[in-house]
Amino acid sequence: MENYTRQEVIKEANELAQKLANIEEIDRFKQLEVKINQSNKVQSYIKKIKALQKQAVNLQHYDKHEAQKRVEEELDRLQQELDEIPIVQEFKDSQIVVNDILQRVTQTIAEEVTNEIIRATGGNVLKGETGKELKE
Repeated sequence: MENYTRQEVIKEANELAQKLANIEEIDRFKQLEVKINQSNKVQSYIKKIKALQKQAVNLQHYDKHEAQKRVEEELDRLQQELDEIPIVQEFKDSQIVVNDILQRVTQTIAEEVTNEIIRATGGNVLKGETGKELKE
């Protein structure tokens, strides 16, 4: 069994990150993000939502509950309208796919490290139990 330094593993992780950053699903996500940033309609909604969020926080701070409720209702309406814009929905769908890919990669690495520890100690991978001695 070959040993690696922490630096070698980090270098490999960086290389994996570069590969991941260039897979089709992540390329699509990047393209959609650019379109979102270039969309005047989407940016207008985002600007209005941010302003109303600040207003809601201020109203909450000054215990203006009725006004806060009206602002939050307007926030919900604007957020719903924003979510109905096709490019926004496509971006959110793409975000879910990218998050799923990253979670799978992370989970696979964690599982393989655990399984390697189990194998190295003579344990049972199927039961998820380590053994009692280190096997070389």
